[in-house]
Amino acid sequence: MTSEIIKELTLQLSTITEGMAALIIAIAVIEGVFRTLIVILQSFSPADSSSSHEAKEDVRLRLGRWLALALEFLLAADILRTAVAPTWSEIGQLAAIATIRTALNFFLQLEIDRAEQRKATPSETRAG
Repeated sequence: MTSEIIKELTLQLSTITEGMAALIIAIAVIEGVFRTLIVILQSFSPADSSSSHEAKEDVRLRLGRWLALALEFLLAADILRTAVAPTWSEIGQLAAIATIRTALNFFLQLEIDRAEQRKATPSETRAG
């Protein structure tokens, strides 16, 4: 009986964790749309194109950071769900999902790190 309660709580926790990931993604999309609209409106003003490019990259990177966080929550939910009653099929699915999500997160983080390095490097150094 106790093991059934633990299994049920683990499945509920998994569902809550997936819900948190969905909430994070929703917040990220809302913020991304809002910031994109601001960038679009600012593009009509007579500003230089480099600041517009930086603003677009900032929107993209902020969205990427949120999505990386959501991927972590989704992976945690999958692990919780599989931990309850793992079959070989579920373990294989978890391995595939974990590999894909980890690769996505890795490359996303790599792009974020590169963008941070570009921001930290003065324009004059990059041009020269």
